[in-house]
Amino acid sequence: MSVIDWLLDADPAIRWQVMRDLTGQPAAVVAAERARIATEGWGAELLARQAPNGLWGGAAWSHDWTDTFHVLELLRRFGLDPASAEARHAVALVREHVTWGDGAGWDNPWNGNGFFEGEVEPCINGNVVDTGAYFGVDMGPLVARLLGEQLPDGGWNCEVENGATVSSFGTTINVLEGLLAYDRAVGGSERVGEARRRGEEYLLERRLFRRRSTGEVIDPAWLEFSFPHWYHYDVLRGLDYLRAAGHDTADERLSEALGIVEGHRDPDGRWPLQRIYEGASHLQMEGDEGSPSRWNTLRAMRVLAWAGRGA
Repeated sequence: MSVIDWLLDADPAIRWQVMRDLTGQPAAVVAAERARIATEGWGAELLARQAPNGLWGGAAWSHDWTDTFHVLELLRRFGLDPASAEARHAVALVREHVTWGDGAGWDNPWNGNGFFEGEVEPCINGNVVDTGAYFGVDMGPLVARLLGEQLPDGGWNCEVENGATVSSFGTTINVLEGLLAYDRAVGGSERVGEARRRGEEYLLERRLFRRRSTGEVIDPAWLEFSFPHWYHYDVLRGLDYLRAAGHDTADERLSEALGIVEGHRDPDGRWPLQRIYEGASHLQMEGDEGSPSRWNTLRAMRVLAWAGRGA
């Protein structure tokens, strides 16, 4: 079985992206496959788990992956069609009923905020902007807040309230993905575009994984690929964002990171699941650590195709 056939022998959430990004199927064929996410497989299973009060897992956010925040992220990454009746219904329940205090178990001033109003940490709010913009919610107020929180070095850090003065990759990638989704939703914004470019430069000046000061690898875990990666950063996630943002592939600062992606391909042309983040989840989409990963293979192949390094 070829790698493409193996990828297509999967859930609709993967198949439609393979058709769009790797095999160049006609738009109508891609759309028909994408529509199946709402009624079949992983997407349908997650949608069925939403409670009448809009919550998944009994909470807006929790310390595992079963809550509303993380389920909506997965549905977005699956590519659930925002225009589908199922997506509109699910998002309407969240907008009407879910606040950040739901299931929190702790007291914070933002607990009364509606879900799409966000909370305090830019790493979380970036993800909320991404989800909200994707599903057609007006995220302008939360975007304005994030723009005001951009640090002088170009990125963001959710630990600023605890004294951090420089950015972090983890927070920055979450905010960048959110701002890109917002830019697409509103048809482009000069101010948001400038903020994104500064954030992208923060990553690129460090070649997506090295300290600017010493050239050392910032975190070896960033060289291992996971899905779902949740809020965690890794090199493949950074490259896939830059691909989606349409960054110039001639930028030599991408080269080393692209080489890392190429180096993880196994002799069968697939990429392994190198890291699984602990925590309860509604779905087990792939095998154990070290097993071939359709999600990582899909994302690695489209990144390499974008960079002109495809097989």
